[in-house]
Amino acid sequence: MTTVPTYAPSAVAPTHDAPAVPARRHQPAAAAAYTISLAHDEDDVRAAQRLRHQVFAAELGADLHSPVAGLDIDPFDEHCDHLLVREGEGGTVVGTYRLLRPEAARRAGRLYSDGEFDLSALSPVRAGLVELGRSCIHPDHRGNGAVINLMWGGIARYLADTGNTWVGGCCSIGLEDGGGTAARVWDTVSAQYLAPEQYRVTPHRRWDATGVPRAERGALPALLRGYLRLGAWVCGEPAYDPDFDCADLYVLLSLERTDPRYLRHFLSGAPTLGASS
Repeated sequence: MTTVPTYAPSAVAPTHDAPAVPARRHQPAAAAAYTISLAHDEDDVRAAQRLRHQVFAAELGADLHSPVAGLDIDPFDEHCDHLLVREGEGGTVVGTYRLLRPEAARRAGRLYSDGEFDLSALSPVRAGLVELGRSCIHPDHRGNGAVINLMWGGIARYLADTGNTWVGGCCSIGLEDGGGTAARVWDTVSAQYLAPEQYRVTPHRRWDATGVPRAERGALPALLRGYLRLGAWVCGEPAYDPDFDCADLYVLLSLERTDPRYLRHFLSGAPTLGASS
């Protein structure tokens, strides 16, 4: 899961993997201009990787360790399905999510999030867990919620098509303010949104909010707020990701905890993606 998109879906009034980016002040593209699909070939995947590099490396300054300049490539890409939002039919990719289904995670040997957390407590649900990650939206297409709404509809459709009922992943909070925002967010989620003990995970490299001056009171990051309104839990203390210089929360959502009205809303706007169980 990722907090790069900065506008929550209208139905809820939300992967890594990167800190939130303030939306630019401009008139975003019209909602009707977008289409959604899964990547069908290498060119589609490259388009997603190019957008990820633009947002994560060029915009946010992340150290991606990619083998190809101008692309964000890692070993998980070949095991994942890549959700793409384009401007128009066959146009430029302006939004993407990476989806790792359970059988693909077994082939990969682990989840991406296993690199940041001990996820042993999630063993009972991993057979039905899709990991979300590498989510981002082109800066010229943030602000009206159209792209993130469409991506969430695509995720809901993907889960329905593949028969999986859990989603999880890292939701990241940037530390560029010295950690004040991350500390304030942790205060809020630890008091109200922690998972039951049986779903608690442990960070390999803990980010410690103790003694960090808190940012002025404000709303939770939009994407995290959206996940929580859908019924997601935060599964424990944040991990520190040095490549993105952010605090990562592990967020877990069961569709059984999600209001059916939200699911119907997202599914109503999502076409068939071609994913199958």
